[in-house]
Amino acid sequence: MSSVSLSMDTLLIWILVGLVAGFLASHVMLGHGMGILTDVVVGIMGGLIGGFLATYFNLHIAIVGHTIISEMIVAFIGALLLLLLLRVVGLASNR
Repeated sequence: MSSVSLSMDTLLIWILVGLVAGFLASHVMLGHGMGILTDVVVGIMGGLIGGFLATYFNLHIAIVGHTIISEMIVAFIGALLLLLLLRVVGLASNR
């Protein structure tokens, strides 16, 4: 069994990608941000959802030379889907 270790750099990149993706997705879906911490959580969860769906459907989003932008696009799409699901269930409101 292998162990998973996260370096500080990797963790900071996840937080950065999550913040940007969550911020953009919350503004697109809700019309306003949800706060820094919630935007980061939504963005990171969106990255996981988007990454899973991209792998499942064999989709590859790549901007040559800019992998972090590609990751942000995938996380943004996943965060949009997450917020759409939460809005349908009634947990995310338009305030």
